[in-house]
Amino acid sequence: MSLLLNSLLKISFNPNFRCVLPCRNLHFTQVRTLYSPAALGVDNYLQTRKKVKEQFASFTDKFRTKMNDYTNDPKNMIFTEDLKNMVHLAEPTDIELVLKMIKKFNTQSSEYRFGSFVFGPVVMRMFHFLDAPLEALQCFEDPNNGGFFDQLVSFHILLDLLYSHQMYDEMYRVFERIKEKQISMSKYPKYPVVLILAACYKQNTLQSLDYASKLWIDMTAVGTVPVRRACTFFAALALNQGAPHIALESISSQKQHYVTIRNIKATALADMGRVEDALPVLRAVLEIDAPEQKDKHTYFKETILKVKQAVDKCNNKDLQKEFEHIEKALIDRNLIDSKQTLENLLNAEISTQKSRTEPRGMPFSARRMPFGMRQQTVKKVMS
Repeated sequence: MSLLLNSLLKISFNPNFRCVLPCRNLHFTQVRTLYSPAALGVDNYLQTRKKVKEQFASFTDKFRTKMNDYTNDPKNMIFTEDLKNMVHLAEPTDIELVLKMIKKFNTQSSEYRFGSFVFGPVVMRMFHFLDAPLEALQCFEDPNNGGFFDQLVSFHILLDLLYSHQMYDEMYRVFERIKEKQISMSKYPKYPVVLILAACYKQNTLQSLDYASKLWIDMTAVGTVPVRRACTFFAALALNQGAPHIALESISSQKQHYVTIRNIKATALADMGRVEDALPVLRAVLEIDAPEQKDKHTYFKETILKVKQAVDKCNNKDLQKEFEHIEKALIDRNLIDSKQTLENLLNAEISTQKSRTEPRGMPFSARRMPFGMRQQTVKKVMS
C-alpha cells in the first residue's frame, strides 16, 4: 500500500500528469496551449466527432470490440473508414487501440488503399483534444508510421500539444525532423518556428538562447523572414538573458506601431545604456496619439521603469529633465499601461481566424475544459 501511495505522490507532481480511470468521463488535465482550437482545426474535429457519435449511437462498444479483433488478427485489414470512425469516437481508454490501428493501417499493403484521405492532422487533433502528448509523440516517432504525419499541420498541432505540457526538449526533436523533411519545400515553416522559439523563451537559458540564435542565423541566411510573434519571443529571450543587442537586432524588420515591438525596443536601448536613443522611442507615441483616440499606443509600466533606471544611472540632468517631461505627457494622455506586461502578451493565445464564433455543437467556453467536463458538455448538446 505504501508503495502505491509513493507512486501516486510522484506522479501527482508531474506537470504532464494525466489521470485516466476506467470511467471514460473522468480526466484531469493542465493545459495552456499557444494556438487556439480554431487555429489548429480542433473545432472542426469536434463537429465531425459529434456527427460520428450520433451515427454510431448505441453501437460504439460493438465497433470497438470489432476493431480490437481486427487489429489482433493478421488476416483482417483496417480500412480508411474504420480508422476515420475510431479516431472520431476515441476517448482516453481507446488510445492504445487507435495506436494499434494506425500502425496496422500504415504498414498493410498499399495496393488495397484507393482513398486519398490524409489522416495525420486529424489524428493529431484527436491527441490534442484528448490531451495525450506522450501517446502523440510515441505515435509520431514510431518507425512503423513513417510518412503518416508528413504534413506541416500535423507538426504544428503536435508542437502545440507538447508546448502546453512544457515538453520543450521533445519539441526540439520534432523541430529537427521538420528541418530534415522540408515538407512543402519549407525548412522553416512559420507556425512551427513560432512554437520552437516560444519553447526557447519558456526555457529561458543560455542554451536555449544559443539554439534560437543559430536558428535565427540559419533562417536569415536563406531569406526566411520570421513572423512578428517569433521575433518577439526571440527578442524577449535575449532581454532575459542579458543580450539586449540581440533583442534590438531581431526586431529591426518589424514596425514600431506594434505594442510588443516598441516596448522591446525601448527596453533594449535602456539596457544597453543608450538613453539618448530610448527617449525618442518613448516620445514618438506622443506625436501619433491624439487625446480623443480610442486605440492608444501605450507603453508598459515595466518599460518606463527600465528607461527611468537607465536615465538615473547616466546621471545627466538634461536627460533626466527630458525623461520627466515625456513621462508626465505619457501619464496625462493615459499611455502607460500598468496592468499589461510583455510576458502576458507573449503568452496570449494566437488565433489565425478573424472571427471567434461559437462552433456548432460545443460552446467556446467549453473548449478549454478538462476532457471529462468537455465530454459532459458534448453529451448535453447531443441529447
